Amino acid sequence: MRADRLVSLVLLLRQRGRLTADALARELEVSTRTVLRDIEALSAAGVPVYAERGRHGGFALLPGFRTELTGLNHDEALALLTAGSGRGEQVFGLGSALASAMRKVVDALPESHRATVRDAAQRILVEPETDLLSRRLVTEEVPGTTMTEIRRAVLGGHRLRIHYAATGQRPQWRTVDPIGLVTVRDRGYLLATRSGADRTYRLSRVSAAEGLPEPAQRPHQVDLDRIWRERCARFLSSDHVATLIRVNPERREELLGTAVAVRAAEPDTAGWLRLEATFQDLRHAEWALWQLGTDAEALSPEPLRTALRDRATAIATRYGNARA
Repeated sequence: MRADRLVSLVLLLRQRGRLTADALARELEVSTRTVLRDIEALSAAGVPVYAERGRHGGFALLPGFRTELTGLNHDEALALLTAGSGRGEQVFGLGSALASAMRKVVDALPESHRATVRDAAQRILVEPETDLLSRRLVTEEVPGTTMTEIRRAVLGGHRLRIHYAATGQRPQWRTVDPIGLVTVRDRGYLLATRSGADRTYRLSRVSAAEGLPEPAQRPHQVDLDRIWRERCARFLSSDHVATLIRVNPERREELLGTAVAVRAAEPDTAGWLRLEATFQDLRHAEWALWQLGTDAEALSPEPLRTALRDRATAIATRYGNARA
Protein backbone atom coordinates (compact mmCIF):
# COMPACT_ATOMS: atom_id res chain seq x y z
CA MET A 1 0.00 0.00 0.00
CA ARG A 2 2.76 2.45 0.89
CA ALA A 3 4.66 1.68 -2.32
CA ASP A 4 1.58 2.57 -4.37
CA ARG A 5 1.16 5.78 -2.39
CA LEU A 6 4.78 6.78 -2.96
CA VAL A 7 4.38 6.25 -6.69
CA SER A 8 1.19 8.34 -6.67
CA LEU A 9 2.96 11.10 -4.75
CA VAL A 10 5.75 11.25 -7.34
CA LEU A 11 3.23 11.28 -10.20
CA LEU A 12 1.24 14.10 -8.61
CA LEU A 13 4.38 16.22 -8.36
CA ARG A 14 5.36 15.29 -11.93
CA GLN A 15 2.03 16.28 -13.39
CA ARG A 16 1.06 19.30 -11.26
CA GLY A 17 4.36 20.80 -10.25
CA ARG A 18 4.77 22.28 -6.79
CA LEU A 19 2.16 21.14 -4.22
CA THR A 20 1.83 21.78 -0.51
CA ALA A 21 1.79 18.96 2.01
CA ASP A 22 -1.89 19.70 2.72
CA ALA A 23 -2.78 19.45 -0.99
CA LEU A 24 -0.90 16.17 -1.31
CA ALA A 25 -2.63 14.82 1.79
CA ARG A 26 -6.06 15.60 0.31
CA GLU A 27 -5.21 13.94 -3.00
CA LEU A 28 -3.79 10.82 -1.38
CA GLU A 29 -6.43 10.67 1.38
CA VAL A 30 -3.85 10.51 4.17
CA SER A 31 -2.66 12.84 6.92
CA THR A 32 -0.16 15.65 6.41
CA ARG A 33 2.22 13.86 8.76
CA THR A 34 2.10 10.77 6.51
CA VAL A 35 2.92 12.93 3.48
CA LEU A 36 5.96 14.39 5.25
CA ARG A 37 7.18 10.89 6.13
CA ASP A 38 6.69 9.80 2.52
CA ILE A 39 8.63 12.82 1.23
CA GLU A 40 11.49 11.92 3.57
CA ALA A 41 11.42 8.30 2.34
CA LEU A 42 11.53 9.41 -1.30
CA SER A 43 14.49 11.69 -0.64
CA ALA A 44 16.33 8.87 1.13
CA ALA A 45 15.68 6.63 -1.90
CA GLY A 46 17.26 9.16 -4.24
CA VAL A 47 14.13 10.67 -5.77
CA PRO A 48 14.95 14.35 -6.47
CA VAL A 49 12.17 15.94 -4.39
CA TYR A 50 12.85 19.22 -2.64
CA ALA A 51 10.97 21.70 -0.46
CA GLU A 52 10.47 25.40 -1.11
CA ARG A 53 9.73 27.57 1.89
CA GLY A 54 7.50 30.59 2.08
CA ARG A 55 3.92 31.56 1.40
CA HIS A 56 3.84 29.94 -2.05
CA GLY A 57 6.13 27.09 -1.18
CA GLY A 58 5.62 23.37 -1.24
CA PHE A 59 7.27 20.25 -2.57
CA ALA A 60 8.49 19.75 -6.13
CA LEU A 61 10.67 17.47 -8.25
CA LEU A 62 13.79 18.50 -10.10
CA PRO A 63 13.06 18.96 -13.84
CA GLY A 64 13.66 15.94 -16.05
CA PHE A 65 12.61 13.23 -13.61
CA ARG A 66 10.29 11.13 -15.80
CA THR A 67 9.45 7.82 -17.45
CA GLU A 68 7.73 7.20 -20.77
CA LEU A 69 5.49 4.50 -22.19
CA THR A 70 5.87 4.73 -25.95
CA GLY A 71 3.41 1.90 -26.72
CA LEU A 72 0.31 4.07 -26.16
CA ASN A 73 -0.80 6.31 -29.00
CA HIS A 74 -3.01 9.37 -28.60
CA ASP A 75 -6.36 7.63 -29.18
CA GLU A 76 -5.47 4.68 -26.93
CA ALA A 77 -4.61 7.00 -24.06
CA LEU A 78 -7.76 9.06 -24.68
CA ALA A 79 -9.86 5.88 -24.58
CA LEU A 80 -8.39 4.95 -21.20
CA LEU A 81 -8.94 8.39 -19.69
CA THR A 82 -12.48 8.64 -21.06
CA ALA A 83 -13.43 5.20 -19.77
CA GLY A 84 -11.98 6.19 -16.42
CA SER A 85 -14.35 9.14 -16.20
CA GLY A 86 -17.39 6.84 -15.93
CA ARG A 87 -19.13 6.06 -12.65
CA GLY A 88 -18.65 2.31 -12.31
CA GLU A 89 -15.66 2.80 -10.05
CA GLN A 90 -17.93 4.58 -7.55
CA VAL A 91 -20.28 1.61 -7.40
CA PHE A 92 -17.48 -0.89 -6.80
CA GLY A 93 -15.41 1.26 -4.45
CA LEU A 94 -12.52 1.72 -6.87
CA GLY A 95 -12.44 5.52 -7.01
CA SER A 96 -9.04 5.96 -5.35
CA ALA A 97 -7.50 3.12 -7.35
CA LEU A 98 -8.81 4.61 -10.60
CA ALA A 99 -7.42 8.06 -9.78
CA SER A 100 -4.02 6.49 -9.08
CA ALA A 101 -4.12 4.47 -12.30
CA MET A 102 -5.03 7.51 -14.38
CA ARG A 103 -2.09 9.46 -12.94
CA LYS A 104 0.22 6.63 -13.97
CA VAL A 105 -1.22 6.52 -17.48
CA VAL A 106 -0.81 10.27 -17.99
CA ASP A 107 2.70 10.29 -16.58
CA ALA A 108 3.77 7.38 -18.77
CA LEU A 109 2.72 9.11 -22.01
CA PRO A 110 5.36 10.58 -24.28
CA GLU A 111 5.62 14.35 -23.92
CA SER A 112 4.24 14.83 -27.43
CA HIS A 113 0.93 13.16 -26.44
CA ARG A 114 0.48 14.35 -22.87
CA ALA A 115 -0.88 17.86 -23.38
CA THR A 116 -3.21 17.00 -26.26
CA VAL A 117 -4.64 13.93 -24.53
CA ARG A 118 -5.25 15.88 -21.32
CA ASP A 119 -7.09 18.59 -23.24
CA ALA A 120 -9.13 16.07 -25.24
CA ALA A 121 -10.17 14.18 -22.10
CA GLN A 122 -11.48 17.43 -20.61
CA ARG A 123 -13.83 17.78 -23.57
CA ILE A 124 -15.54 14.39 -23.15
CA LEU A 125 -17.87 13.80 -20.20
CA VAL A 126 -19.28 10.34 -19.46
CA GLU A 127 -22.37 9.96 -17.23
CA PRO A 128 -22.47 13.29 -15.34
CA GLU A 129 -24.23 13.47 -11.98
CA THR A 130 -27.25 15.35 -13.38
CA ASP A 131 -29.16 15.24 -16.68
CA LEU A 132 -30.59 18.12 -18.72
CA LEU A 133 -33.65 18.26 -16.46
CA SER A 134 -31.37 18.79 -13.42
CA ARG A 135 -32.31 15.38 -12.03
CA ARG A 136 -29.42 14.17 -9.93
CA LEU A 137 -28.26 10.63 -10.61
CA VAL A 138 -27.92 8.86 -7.28
CA THR A 139 -25.18 6.27 -6.97
CA GLU A 140 -26.09 3.66 -4.40
CA GLU A 141 -23.63 3.64 -1.54
CA VAL A 142 -21.93 0.51 -0.23
CA PRO A 143 -19.65 0.71 2.84
CA GLY A 144 -16.01 0.69 1.75
CA THR A 145 -14.95 -2.26 3.89
CA THR A 146 -17.96 -4.27 2.73
CA MET A 147 -17.23 -3.58 -0.93
CA THR A 148 -13.58 -4.51 -0.44
CA GLU A 149 -14.52 -7.90 1.05
CA ILE A 150 -16.96 -8.58 -1.79
CA ARG A 151 -14.47 -7.56 -4.46
CA ARG A 152 -11.70 -9.71 -2.95
CA ALA A 153 -13.95 -12.76 -2.80
CA VAL A 154 -15.10 -12.30 -6.40
CA LEU A 155 -11.58 -11.84 -7.77
CA GLY A 156 -9.93 -14.35 -5.46
CA GLY A 157 -12.49 -17.09 -6.02
CA HIS A 158 -13.45 -17.58 -2.36
CA ARG A 159 -16.80 -18.11 -0.72
CA LEU A 160 -18.48 -15.12 0.85
CA ARG A 161 -20.85 -14.44 3.75
CA ILE A 162 -23.10 -11.42 3.25
CA HIS A 163 -25.60 -9.76 5.56
CA TYR A 164 -28.34 -9.11 3.05
CA ALA A 165 -31.81 -7.53 3.29
CA ALA A 166 -34.11 -8.80 0.55
CA THR A 167 -37.13 -6.66 -0.33
CA GLY A 168 -39.62 -6.70 2.53
CA GLN A 169 -37.49 -9.00 4.68
CA ARG A 170 -35.20 -8.61 7.67
CA PRO A 171 -31.44 -8.83 6.98
CA GLN A 172 -30.01 -12.34 7.14
CA TRP A 173 -26.56 -13.86 6.78
CA ARG A 174 -26.12 -15.88 3.59
CA THR A 175 -23.14 -17.91 2.36
CA VAL A 176 -22.71 -17.61 -1.41
CA ASP A 177 -20.32 -18.55 -4.19
CA PRO A 178 -19.55 -15.25 -5.97
CA ILE A 179 -19.36 -15.21 -9.76
CA GLY A 180 -18.99 -11.55 -10.74
CA LEU A 181 -19.98 -7.91 -10.31
CA VAL A 182 -22.25 -5.92 -12.64
CA THR A 183 -23.21 -2.24 -12.65
CA VAL A 184 -26.33 -0.95 -14.44
CA ARG A 185 -27.47 2.68 -14.25
CA ASP A 186 -25.29 3.26 -11.18
CA ARG A 187 -26.72 0.23 -9.40
CA GLY A 188 -24.30 -2.54 -8.49
CA TYR A 189 -25.13 -6.25 -8.35
CA LEU A 190 -23.33 -9.34 -7.11
CA LEU A 191 -23.95 -12.40 -9.27
CA ALA A 192 -23.55 -15.57 -7.26
CA THR A 193 -24.92 -19.02 -6.56
CA ARG A 194 -26.29 -20.25 -3.26
CA SER A 195 -26.53 -24.00 -2.67
CA GLY A 196 -26.14 -24.35 -6.44
CA ALA A 197 -29.04 -22.01 -7.32
CA ASP A 198 -28.52 -18.75 -9.23
CA ARG A 199 -28.80 -15.62 -7.09
CA THR A 200 -28.49 -11.90 -7.85
CA TYR A 201 -27.88 -9.53 -4.92
CA ARG A 202 -28.18 -5.75 -5.02
CA LEU A 203 -25.02 -4.35 -3.45
CA SER A 204 -26.79 -1.49 -1.69
CA ARG A 205 -28.71 -4.07 0.36
CA VAL A 206 -25.53 -5.73 1.64
CA SER A 207 -24.72 -4.21 5.04
CA ALA A 208 -21.70 -6.41 5.85
CA ALA A 209 -19.56 -9.04 4.15
CA GLU A 210 -16.95 -11.55 5.20
CA GLY A 211 -14.66 -13.50 2.90
CA LEU A 212 -14.26 -17.20 3.74
CA PRO A 213 -11.11 -19.30 3.22
CA GLU A 214 -12.71 -22.11 1.22
CA PRO A 215 -12.76 -21.78 -2.57
CA ALA A 216 -15.99 -20.82 -4.33
CA GLN A 217 -17.82 -23.53 -6.27
CA ARG A 218 -17.85 -21.90 -9.69
CA PRO A 219 -16.47 -22.46 -13.22
CA HIS A 220 -12.98 -21.17 -14.00
CA GLN A 221 -14.18 -19.31 -17.10
CA VAL A 222 -17.21 -17.01 -17.03
CA ASP A 223 -19.19 -14.99 -19.58
CA LEU A 224 -20.78 -12.30 -17.40
CA ASP A 225 -22.59 -10.68 -20.31
CA ARG A 226 -24.37 -13.95 -21.17
CA ILE A 227 -25.16 -14.72 -17.52
CA TRP A 228 -26.61 -11.24 -17.01
CA ARG A 229 -28.81 -11.53 -20.11
CA GLU A 230 -30.12 -14.91 -18.97
CA ARG A 231 -30.90 -13.67 -15.47
CA CYS A 232 -32.60 -10.56 -16.84
CA ALA A 233 -34.78 -12.74 -19.08
CA ARG A 234 -35.82 -14.92 -16.12
CA PHE A 235 -36.48 -11.85 -13.99
CA LEU A 236 -38.70 -10.29 -16.64
CA SER A 237 -40.67 -13.48 -17.19
CA SER A 238 -41.92 -13.69 -13.60
CA ASP A 239 -44.54 -11.54 -11.89
CA HIS A 240 -44.15 -8.56 -14.21
CA VAL A 241 -46.58 -6.64 -16.41
CA ALA A 242 -45.94 -6.47 -20.16
CA THR A 243 -47.41 -3.41 -21.87
CA LEU A 244 -47.75 -1.96 -25.36
CA ILE A 245 -47.29 1.81 -25.38
CA ARG A 246 -47.35 4.68 -27.86
CA VAL A 247 -44.99 7.46 -26.84
CA ASN A 248 -43.75 10.80 -28.10
CA PRO A 249 -40.07 10.26 -29.09
CA GLU A 250 -39.09 13.28 -27.01
CA ARG A 251 -40.24 11.44 -23.87
CA ARG A 252 -38.76 8.06 -24.77
CA GLU A 253 -35.75 8.38 -22.43
CA GLU A 254 -38.02 9.17 -19.49
CA LEU A 255 -39.95 5.98 -20.14
CA LEU A 256 -36.73 3.97 -20.42
CA GLY A 257 -35.66 5.37 -17.07
CA THR A 258 -38.78 4.08 -15.28
CA ALA A 259 -39.55 0.79 -17.06
CA VAL A 260 -37.94 -2.46 -15.96
CA ALA A 261 -37.14 -3.16 -19.60
CA VAL A 262 -38.08 -2.17 -23.13
CA ARG A 263 -37.93 -5.15 -25.47
CA ALA A 264 -39.01 -3.70 -28.82
CA ALA A 265 -39.53 -0.32 -30.47
CA GLU A 266 -40.93 0.58 -33.88
CA PRO A 267 -42.33 3.70 -35.58
CA ASP A 268 -46.01 4.49 -35.02
CA THR A 269 -48.37 7.05 -36.53
CA ALA A 270 -47.82 10.82 -36.18
CA GLY A 271 -44.08 10.28 -35.70
CA TRP A 272 -44.55 8.49 -32.37
CA LEU A 273 -42.95 5.23 -31.25
CA ARG A 274 -44.62 1.97 -30.31
CA LEU A 275 -42.83 0.19 -27.47
CA GLU A 276 -43.15 -3.14 -25.68
CA ALA A 277 -42.27 -2.20 -22.09
CA THR A 278 -42.20 -4.28 -18.92
CA PHE A 279 -43.04 -2.90 -15.47
CA GLN A 280 -42.88 -4.36 -11.97
CA ASP A 281 -46.66 -4.50 -11.67
CA LEU A 282 -49.81 -2.70 -12.82
CA ARG A 283 -49.41 0.06 -10.24
CA HIS A 284 -45.84 0.74 -11.41
CA ALA A 285 -46.99 0.92 -15.05
CA GLU A 286 -49.84 3.29 -14.17
CA TRP A 287 -47.49 5.59 -12.26
CA ALA A 288 -44.89 5.63 -15.08
CA LEU A 289 -47.45 6.41 -17.80
CA TRP A 290 -49.12 9.09 -15.68
CA GLN A 291 -45.81 10.98 -15.48
CA LEU A 292 -45.80 11.32 -19.28
CA GLY A 293 -49.29 12.85 -19.47
CA THR A 294 -50.61 13.14 -23.03
CA ASP A 295 -47.21 12.26 -24.51
CA ALA A 296 -47.91 8.55 -24.02
CA GLU A 297 -50.82 6.14 -24.46
CA ALA A 298 -51.13 2.64 -23.04
CA LEU A 299 -52.55 0.34 -25.74
CA SER A 300 -52.55 -2.76 -23.56
CA PRO A 301 -53.31 -4.40 -21.21
CA GLU A 302 -56.86 -3.19 -20.78
CA PRO A 303 -56.66 -2.95 -16.94
CA LEU A 304 -53.88 -0.40 -17.36
CA ARG A 305 -55.98 1.70 -19.75
CA THR A 306 -58.89 1.49 -17.32
CA ALA A 307 -56.75 2.57 -14.36
CA LEU A 308 -55.38 5.58 -16.26
CA ARG A 309 -58.85 6.55 -17.51
CA ASP A 310 -60.32 6.37 -14.00
CA ARG A 311 -57.51 8.46 -12.58
CA ALA A 312 -57.88 11.08 -15.33
CA THR A 313 -61.65 11.17 -14.82
CA ALA A 314 -61.21 11.72 -11.09
CA ILE A 315 -58.77 14.58 -11.71
CA ALA A 316 -61.04 16.18 -14.32
CA THR A 317 -63.99 15.95 -11.94
CA ARG A 318 -62.02 17.51 -9.12
CA TYR A 319 -60.92 20.51 -11.17
CA GLY A 320 -64.11 20.74 -13.18
CA ASN A 321 -66.11 21.83 -10.15
CA ALA A 322 -66.18 25.55 -9.44
CA ARG A 323 -64.48 26.59 -6.19
CA ALA A 324 -66.85 27.68 -3.47
